[in-house]
Amino acid sequence: MKPSLIIVDDEIEMLRLLKRSIRTDIDCDIETASDAPSALQLIQNRSFDVALIDIRMPDMDGIELLQQIRQIDSWLTVIMMTAYGVIEVAVDSIKKGAYDFITKPFEHEDIIHLLRKAFERSRLLRENRHLQKRIQKEETFQNLVGISPVMQKIYDAIQMISQTDVTLLITGESGTGKNLAARAIHALSQRHEKPYVHVNCPTLPETILESELFGYKKGAFTHAVQDKKGLFEEAEGGTICLDEIGDIPLSVQTKLLQVLEDKEIKPLGQTRSIHVNVRVIASTNRDLKAKIAERQFREDLYYRLNVVNLHMPALRERKEDIPLLAHYFLQKYGNEFSRTKKGISPDLMQQLVQKDWNGNVRELSNIIKRAVVLAPEDVIRSDDVGMDLPKPAPCHQALPLFTGLGYKAAKTQMLQAFHQGYLEHILRQSEGNISRAAQLGGIERQYLQQILKKYGVIAQEFRE
Repeated sequence: MKPSLIIVDDEIEMLRLLKRSIRTDIDCDIETASDAPSALQLIQNRSFDVALIDIRMPDMDGIELLQQIRQIDSWLTVIMMTAYGVIEVAVDSIKKGAYDFITKPFEHEDIIHLLRKAFERSRLLRENRHLQKRIQKEETFQNLVGISPVMQKIYDAIQMISQTDVTLLITGESGTGKNLAARAIHALSQRHEKPYVHVNCPTLPETILESELFGYKKGAFTHAVQDKKGLFEEAEGGTICLDEIGDIPLSVQTKLLQVLEDKEIKPLGQTRSIHVNVRVIASTNRDLKAKIAERQFREDLYYRLNVVNLHMPALRERKEDIPLLAHYFLQKYGNEFSRTKKGISPDLMQQLVQKDWNGNVRELSNIIKRAVVLAPEDVIRSDDVGMDLPKPAPCHQALPLFTGLGYKAAKTQMLQAFHQGYLEHILRQSEGNISRAAQLGGIERQYLQQILKKYGVIAQEFRE
């Protein structure tokens, strides 16, 4: 779909000149209006991407028109045109919501450059709004974000597991959302009104971990000056999540096994056991079978914990979710730090999709958080993320030979090779799914369909 522009100026010759001049360099739909009321009627009847408005007009000036436009369509990108003598008024218009201004008379290259930036901004604004609506309505599940097939299977598994009371082991690399999955299972279970207790096992030394989990009686050791409930008792009726269970010492593993078998705990210094009604969810980023072989983890405890296994996929296994996740974090941290950003540049989005993400979703979250805080402009670009990112993937085909070709023919041939190679690359990654391919490429679905048709690439050929 072509971008759309409305030009508002009371000078008819200026409207004709601008319309003819802009169309020589930008392929866009252009409407014109010679007064503010006509412009408002057009804007009420259809959606525009950019408005180019003269400040000085009879009856209603450009500033008043701008304010009324903001009430109709706050997402419309507005550029003000002004003479040298009223630059102060143009600066004031920016404070009132205009994107930028340009002074008359202006060079053709200047207005074209400004309009291209404005069209990019408008596209990113609307794409960001579209993704935000999708995030709010359908692409989040209990704070987990993703539309990929592998995440849909995770959502289905969480819903089924939450309806049971079995002990669960969640596995996966660091930063894949294991704790979010555990919280989702608790929130959807019949225990949701009872406590959810999260224990980060590696952060507690062996002696403290045991007393924290099971509690102790006054006088059980030197500094035990009063009774203390353990975390199992605190979670009574609810769920306890033992995070990074693979790092707990063998002595605590033995006592934890007894709890799972007998549903009872024995606080330190107490002779009788206490019955507990707690669902146990354990998580780990370790290879527990390897630790069993090294005699660092009890095999019987492993099978007690691994009644049901839920494996959280790495981010590199669901790259089609990266654009959605990036916009989710953009919105989250923009609200948190009151630094709302309008979007992510297409080049940066492509680099984010191509990165391996050893730190998974947590790493992506931190990158977007840093960019929201530090990026100087509305649109976040590669230089704003503060890390090395892969360069956009080159065409996987060899570049064409240019022997005997003129400049235009060589350029056409190279562009043809690039587009075909890149389109095939993202379709191969998305298995022919056009929506996911558009997300991978950081472009709109309709535009992707247009260039697929133009370069003769058929999405169906990449479907399994």
